[in-house]
Amino acid sequence: MTTSLVLGPMMRYVDETSASIWVETRSDSRVTVRAGHGTWEARTFAVHGHHYALVEADGIEPGSVLPYTLEIDGAQVWPDPASGFPPPVIATLKPGKPLRMAYGSCRTSVPHDESGNRTHGVDSLRAYALAMASGHGTANGTELPDMVAFLGDQVYADSTSEQMQQFIRARRDIDEPPGEELKDYEEYAHLYNLAWSDPANRWLLSTLPSAMIFDDHDIRDDWNASLTWKKGMEATSWWHGRIVAGLSSYWVYQHLGNLSPQERATDTIWQLIAGHGDEAELDLSAELDRFADRADQDPVSYRWSFCRDFGDTRLIVVDSRAARNLAPDDRALLDHEEMAWLDGRMRGGFRHLLVATSLPFLLPMGLHHVESWNEAISEGAWGKRPARAGEKLRQAVDLEHWAAFQKSFRQVADMAAEVADGKRGPSPETVTFLSGDVHFSYVAEVERSSGSRILQAVCSPIRNPLPRLMRYFGAISAYGLASPVGALVARSARVPDPPFRWKRVKGPWFNNNLASLEVAPEGLRLWWQTGVVDDVDELHPRLETVASLTVASRRENTGRLSGRGFDRLNHRRAARS
Repeated sequence: MTTSLVLGPMMRYVDETSASIWVETRSDSRVTVRAGHGTWEARTFAVHGHHYALVEADGIEPGSVLPYTLEIDGAQVWPDPASGFPPPVIATLKPGKPLRMAYGSCRTSVPHDESGNRTHGVDSLRAYALAMASGHGTANGTELPDMVAFLGDQVYADSTSEQMQQFIRARRDIDEPPGEELKDYEEYAHLYNLAWSDPANRWLLSTLPSAMIFDDHDIRDDWNASLTWKKGMEATSWWHGRIVAGLSSYWVYQHLGNLSPQERATDTIWQLIAGHGDEAELDLSAELDRFADRADQDPVSYRWSFCRDFGDTRLIVVDSRAARNLAPDDRALLDHEEMAWLDGRMRGGFRHLLVATSLPFLLPMGLHHVESWNEAISEGAWGKRPARAGEKLRQAVDLEHWAAFQKSFRQVADMAAEVADGKRGPSPETVTFLSGDVHFSYVAEVERSSGSRILQAVCSPIRNPLPRLMRYFGAISAYGLASPVGALVARSARVPDPPFRWKRVKGPWFNNNLASLEVAPEGLRLWWQTGVVDDVDELHPRLETVASLTVASRRENTGRLSGRGFDRLNHRRAARS
C-alpha cells in the first residue's frame, strides 16, 4: 500500500442516496472516490500537521452495493490488491429494509498476537471482520449490517499500551506530567492510528458504515464525574492541552463522520472547510482548538448527540459526558438544552425506539441504589465530612452513571414510560437502551404489565476484559443481596425509590463481545459474539455466539420473549397474577 494514505478509508454516514468516506493522507492532496459510474472528490484540510478529507458520494441509487476505489492525487491507493480482503463497497440503504446493526464499546489498541490476546483477549471487532471477509459470516448469515455503533472508549487516552508509550518517549520526557497519558493532538493522532490500522479492521471499516460517541477514556477516566473532579483536573499543568486535543481530535476522527450532509452544512467547523475553496489546503488548527476549548467550557455551545431514523426504527445517540451540568444546585447528566433536545426526539410512531448512551441507563438495581446513595451523600445529605468521603468513593470506583444523576435519570425514565404508554404518539414495540462502559454484558427489562417493553441491552467490552477477581466482585455487588441492601442504603440518604423496577433477564457475561440487533418479523433480535482462538492461531480467531434472544411484541405474542431467562420472568409474572 502506498504511503500517501495514512488511515482509512472509513465508511461513515450512509443513507439511501449518499455515503461519506473519511481518510487521513500523508500530505496536502486531492482525494477521489470512484464507484459505478460516479466520481466524487474532496480537497484535504490540515490540523496540526495532519491531513484529512471527507468525500461525499451522492446521487446513488437506493439499495445499491457498489465496489469503490480511492485515489490520492490521481493514484489508486485503495483497495490494496495484495491484501486478500474483498473489495470495499458503498452500500446505500434500501427503503423499507428493517434495520440491522452492530454495537459495542471499550476497545483497547494492543497487538493481536499471543501476548496481546493473553492480556486483553481477542478483539471481537477483528474476529467479526475476519468472519465477514471470509464469507463465514455471523450466526444470522453473511450479510453485513447497515451500520456499527461504537458507544464509547474507542481509544484509551489515559491507559496507554507499550506501543503508544514508545511513541510518547520518542518525543518527550515520559516522567513529566501527564506521563504515560496523552498530552496533545499529535499523540491522539498516533493513538487513532494504532486503533484503526490493523488490516482486518481497516477493511471492515472501509465498507461497514459506522457511528461513534465518546465515553470517559476517550478523554480521561471519570471525565466530568463531578465539579470536584473537574476543578482538580483544571488545577493541573496539562489538563487544558489534553481536553482541547481530545475534543478537537474527536471532532476530526469520530464526530465529523456521524453527520449527515444536511447536518454538516450547519456545522460551524465544516462551514469553514466547505467555504474555503480548493486552491490551497485550509489549516484548521487554531480554529479547531478554539472550538474545542469553547465546547469544554460552555457545553451548550455545541451538540455531540445525534439522531437517525431507519424506516420504522429510530436511533438516538446521546452524549452522556460533555453535556453534563456539574453545578451542585443544578446537577444533571444532561444540561437543560441537551435534555430538551432528547425530549423532542423521544417519540412514538416507530416500531422500535433505540436510545444509545455509553453509560447504561438501567444498571443492575444493586449498583443503581449504591450510586444514587453516593450522589446524595457526596452532595451533602449527611454533612460535609461524609460528603468528602463520598466524593473520594465516587471517583475511586466510578460511581457516576445515570443512577448518580437522579434528576436526569428520572426525567428520562418519565420520557421512556410516556413513549411506552402511547402518550407521545403510537407506542413502539420496544424502547431499548443500548450501552457499554461497565465491562460486562447483560439484558434487563422494566417490570410492566402493559404498553411497550422497556429494555437495557449492554455490550461491553469489545476488547478490554475485567480481571477475574473484579468479575466476581462485580457480579456479587450487582446482583443477589445487592439490590435490597442497596435500596436500604439509598433510603438512608432519603433517595426516593426509582419510578419503576427492572429485572435482569440475561447475563451477566464478561467476554469480549460485539453485539448485533435486527428488526425481524417476530420481534427485536439481539445476539452477542466473541472471538475464539483455535490451534494457537492467534491471528485468525473464529467468531462464536455467546448469547442471543428475541424480544417479541406484547401485541403480537402475548408477552412471551424467547430465551430461558425471559421465559422464567414470564412464569414469575403468571404466578403473581
